[in-house]
Amino acid sequence: MKKNRPIAAFVAAFFITLSAQAQTLPEESSTPGGIAVIPLDGQTRPQAYYRDDRVTVLGEPGAWRAVVGIPLSANTGRHFLTVRNGGGEHKLAFQVQARDYETQHITIKDKRKVSPNKLDMKRIRRERKSINAAKRSWTDRDGIPLPMAMPVHGPLSSSFGLRRFYNGQPRHPHSGLDIAVPEGTPIKAPAAGTVVDTGNYFFNGNSVFINHGQGLVTMYCHMSEIDVNKGDSVAAGQVIGKVGMTGRATGPHLHWGVIINDTSVDPSLFLSATEKPGEQ
Repeated sequence: MKKNRPIAAFVAAFFITLSAQAQTLPEESSTPGGIAVIPLDGQTRPQAYYRDDRVTVLGEPGAWRAVVGIPLSANTGRHFLTVRNGGGEHKLAFQVQARDYETQHITIKDKRKVSPNKLDMKRIRRERKSINAAKRSWTDRDGIPLPMAMPVHGPLSSSFGLRRFYNGQPRHPHSGLDIAVPEGTPIKAPAAGTVVDTGNYFFNGNSVFINHGQGLVTMYCHMSEIDVNKGDSVAAGQVIGKVGMTGRATGPHLHWGVIINDTSVDPSLFLSATEKPGEQ
């Protein structure tokens, strides 16, 4: 009987590993700015698309899950996922529920950061191309590194999804978490990945984009210092730069964004329960 103990231990460890893998999904919140998790059939990994953008598919044969980022602009009601597998194609319906986001009014002293001039707009349009390319980057891999850790720890100065007004003028809803910490605070990669772009942008200031695989990208803005380069592989917990207030910012903080299938979603859905931040 003793000879069978290593086998039994291996089997137990195997199922513990499977259980752990089954928990590497983000928190589901099928709302604008949230995540829909949709079961998929098939022995081989299917490809899934939402609004023509490829989405993350996790799991194992017979138990695949599509992880769909829902835009803040999405209407409530019935939406469709297109699934391709084995040469065929079919659609799956899912529901998007309503969610209310609060309003935030911000006063910016630099009026050009609210109403850019013609030269500013030329720069903004040029930068938007590289930002969009970074957000759309895709690397095939079996899974994605979840759950993530906070890149810095501190109170939130702005939560995700706020309907923002700058100097009384309406602008796009807030697409990430603003974490209020002192200038110079080290920023750590919340999960392993590859740096797909860095730069200094008109609104975002010094920024870094990390590709974690299967369409999952994280973004770090307003940095005072960037300590990585495009193409670098980074490990979870590795310092990628320091907190600052470059770009459109009223004080030192980190804007942390999470993008999946080219859609900005609530970063808190990708954190463990112990990592959830509190608001200031």
